[in-house]
Amino acid sequence: MHSSAGGRRSMPPDSSSPSALRRRILWFLTVVLAILLGGNALVCATGNFFWKLPFMPAWVAASFVLTLTFVGASIMGRFHAGPGLNLAYRVAAIWLGLLNYLLFASLAAWLLYYVTPLAPPLIGIICFGAAVSITLYGLVNAAVLRVTRLTVRLAHLPAAWNGRTVALVTDMHLGNIRGAAFTRRVVETIRPLGAEAIFISGDMFDGPEADFPALVEPWKTITGATKTFFVTGNHEEFTDRTRFIKAVETTGIRVLNNEKVEWDGLQIVGIHDEELHDPEIFRALLSEVKLDRGRAGILLAHQPKYLRVPAEAGIGLMLCGHTHGGQYWPWTIVARRVHKRFNHGLQPFEVMQVFTSYGAGTWGAPLRVGTKPEITLIRLEPVA
Repeated sequence: MHSSAGGRRSMPPDSSSPSALRRRILWFLTVVLAILLGGNALVCATGNFFWKLPFMPAWVAASFVLTLTFVGASIMGRFHAGPGLNLAYRVAAIWLGLLNYLLFASLAAWLLYYVTPLAPPLIGIICFGAAVSITLYGLVNAAVLRVTRLTVRLAHLPAAWNGRTVALVTDMHLGNIRGAAFTRRVVETIRPLGAEAIFISGDMFDGPEADFPALVEPWKTITGATKTFFVTGNHEEFTDRTRFIKAVETTGIRVLNNEKVEWDGLQIVGIHDEELHDPEIFRALLSEVKLDRGRAGILLAHQPKYLRVPAEAGIGLMLCGHTHGGQYWPWTIVARRVHKRFNHGLQPFEVMQVFTSYGAGTWGAPLRVGTKPEITLIRLEPVA
């Protein structure tokens, strides 16, 4: 196995400078906080009306505190790490998921109030009870890791790769919610699959401060026997990605730094997430790795975007994550509208195929409703 390096190219300095990044984060958090507090106000007002509660009972105060805690813990997590902060984030993140469904429950409650003769307390029990039930289901569903199996037929697949399998893992989001125990569970799920290689298409980490080498330590138990490759996702690009890459490299995982490796005739290319956002940089990097169009090529890239660039370069299969499929309703609807048919699954794009995984972990609220956490086992076969 040998490699051909394309080097690193950065985004324009003004778009990635610390001050510009801080401004974007501050604006984003301001908008998010306004939306969350507005949703809190509606939920609390609905509960007060339908159950005739005092204007400011303890649960109302707690809901606002939890919402502020999520935003505060998200900010503090960029600079500090610790079990107390992790616990605060986890509790607040679960509340965030519940708040999502309580908000829709509130809207449904007001609709039922005006169109049915049901008593207000009963309406509140039905709607808010459904919200709690869906949230509990989402928590359990997100915790049950599953294996998705599929076969991909590639043109010019080397004979040595006919029938061999590779495992795709994306979006583990190690940090505040999931730690080394989750990494161990992912590794133990992959081990019996017998994959020839493991591809990790970004967002191994959630981004906040943590003991990054400890989070990925369990990978050491499998990388000696199975070749494993990694590229960064957007969460590794929030700050200097070097510290994440160094942590990954301690496990024996091969980081593909905008380069190509060849293994038994198969071309494996990895492009980091930052470089995906400029199609000209993306195109130049693929040109520099000098793909052989007479042999199959697989691209690891975090997001399914600028698909014409790899298709024109001669990539046969692009492996992505990032979308989470929207993770939980109604964001599943939003994700489908944004990413369209490349939101999840195997889809053709011109002469290339694109597979997008739901991902193994979660971001924000640890819920999955309408999606599932997955590791994908891909069997490679030649085009008949």
